[in-house]
Amino acid sequence: MRTLITGASSGIGAALARELSRRGHSLALMARRGDLLEALAGELKTPAVALPCDAADSAAVREAVDRGEKALGGPFDLAIANAGVGINTPATAFKLDDARQMVQVNCIGTLILFDAVVPGMIARRSGHFAGVASLAGRRGLPTSSVYCATKAFMQTFLEASRIELAPHGVAVTTINPGFVTTPMTEKNRFKMPFLMSAERAARIIADGLERRARVVQFPLPTSLVVRAARMLPNAVYDAVLKGRA
Repeated sequence: MRTLITGASSGIGAALARELSRRGHSLALMARRGDLLEALAGELKTPAVALPCDAADSAAVREAVDRGEKALGGPFDLAIANAGVGINTPATAFKLDDARQMVQVNCIGTLILFDAVVPGMIARRSGHFAGVASLAGRRGLPTSSVYCATKAFMQTFLEASRIELAPHGVAVTTINPGFVTTPMTEKNRFKMPFLMSAERAARIIADGLERRARVVQFPLPTSLVVRAARMLPNAVYDAVLKGRA
């Protein structure tokens, strides 16, 4: 299987590349940091190609997809939009540049990859597109409003696309992790419940992708808390989260 992963230079992306390589996937690794991609590609046991580029640059992504397909000998069976940025955005100290960066990478980056690979999958009536969103996209969290919004965008976009693409033989999977040990979470100064290693997260994600699951959501305790929070009346939710603002 030929698989493309954006944001593959570190964190979940790099761990997932290693896990999928162990499962026999040929891999195209996309991220801005080419040195890390080259090092990762060199350690994998299956064919792998490093494709340095900006996930939010449509022309660069399309060119990288073409290079990856030529290097691996054919179109991608699976594409994973994993590139992501998380920056605190408190409403009392809002920074538009930070918000714009998250929207460009998390939202537009997903759309750019979708545009680059899904039309070919539809034409072949075969393929699988996945996006790494977050449990944080299930309800707004104080100081993380924009991050939550970008992940909610991904969830609803992927959900609608899943329904539309199913008759064309193309599967769509939404991946909603909780807290995972990555460079993004290392800067957090609060206790992260049920924190999981990137390697364990990668195994869970890979299992879900093999099942062509509609949604892969973990860890279970955090997922259950988020589901309960979605059912709380707004007044109760506001009161519970008031101390975190």
